[in-house]
Amino acid sequence: MAHFFTAWQTFFISATTFVGAIVAGLLAHRFGYLLLSRRSKLSVIDASLVRHSRRPARLILPLMAVILAERVLPVNPVFRDALAHAIGLCLIAAIAWLLVVLIDVGEDLIIDRYRIDVSDNLVARRMRTQVSVLRRIAVVVVSIVTLSVMLMTFPEVRQIGTSVLASAGVAGLVIGMAMRPTLASLVAGIQIALTQPIRIEDSVVVAGEWGWIEEITTTYVVIRIWDLRRLVVPLSYFTEQPFQNWTRTSADLLGSVMLYTDYRVPVDALRQELERVLKSSDKWKGEVCVLQVTDATEHTIQLRALMDARDAGTAWDLRCLVREKLIDFLQREYPESLPRTRAEVDHLPEPEGSRAALEQMIPAGSRDRG
Repeated sequence: MAHFFTAWQTFFISATTFVGAIVAGLLAHRFGYLLLSRRSKLSVIDASLVRHSRRPARLILPLMAVILAERVLPVNPVFRDALAHAIGLCLIAAIAWLLVVLIDVGEDLIIDRYRIDVSDNLVARRMRTQVSVLRRIAVVVVSIVTLSVMLMTFPEVRQIGTSVLASAGVAGLVIGMAMRPTLASLVAGIQIALTQPIRIEDSVVVAGEWGWIEEITTTYVVIRIWDLRRLVVPLSYFTEQPFQNWTRTSADLLGSVMLYTDYRVPVDALRQELERVLKSSDKWKGEVCVLQVTDATEHTIQLRALMDARDAGTAWDLRCLVREKLIDFLQREYPESLPRTRAEVDHLPEPEGSRAALEQMIPAGSRDRG
């Protein structure tokens, strides 16, 4: 009876100490971050650390309290070893989580330094693309290494790993074939991060759809189409298939408007009207203003108006504005310049018997008066 009471007392003390350590760690986490969140002024790095480390600290602080309490727990060696193994696994996961937090903090620092809400944001978009892709690759690598280290803490898995290493050639071939899509995506991600055929907020035309690069992950790219649809494309598409990047070296674009008019159109007057319309619009960059006759057919002539804009969206709006204003100008000032179809009809011979038939239809009195 005394032995049972002693065992029960030992279990109760151990459980109470264990739970108390967890509660103490959670309370320390709550009050610590409550004080940090009440600080009115935090630097970029401090605010990023507080935001990203909140969830990992909820695991790390109770874990540290349990590690301290485990040293004084009156438990048998078997239970102590199992508890130490579980704490070790949690500690490995916490360290990996902390590494991911540091990666996120670094990303926030670069994003704060390179802003894309300015007109000349080419360098900022390049840096954000590299950071975004490399961050995801780093998180995947940390996760794989962490899982491998955690599995190697089990003796059975370690023995399997030793036997696998003995046949590493065959195992590597099998694993490589099984993970080929994943490895291809990782390699494509590294290529895109280094060579940057696309960047965040690049204006692209992919599969006949025009839009902006919204997100680049480790396996796919999300394109925000102009009508707010989302086109999801595999990452390897941009290393294997042709596509258009309208902002590869700069966001500046040339816009064109095609008009089809009659031969009598006053080209000089229309050129002056184009210049007036562009100067009155804030969408025009102010460097290109050209009106040319680019073709002539048997019915109409083709006019092309060229203008420049700061980005693809502005170029589209400017093209629509110019097209509307030039058509309105022709309708008001030179309506004869609008496209028309001409026909010249010669005198047609009268069919035989048509005059006699017509005279029969006219009354005799009317013929006499005529």
